[in-house]
Amino acid sequence: MAVVSETIEVSGIRCERCVNRLRAALTGHDGLESATANLMGEVRLEWNDERTTRDALVNAMAGAGFRQTASAAE
Repeated sequence: MAVVSETIEVSGIRCERCVNRLRAALTGHDGLESATANLMGEVRLEWNDERTTRDALVNAMAGAGFRQTASAAE
């Protein structure tokens, strides 16, 4: 098992309710080890790369209205 860590910048985080909505979108995601977000739009993710992918996590956040910012996109 390899745990991957990355900080991703997203748009749409403006308040604590937004942080809670993001948390709800990621809760229970198979392979996600931890996720933290701040009001500056930085989301720190750690995941098991054998059970999920970065794209799957980004898509889960997008489904809740949080989009990766263009400056952070690869």
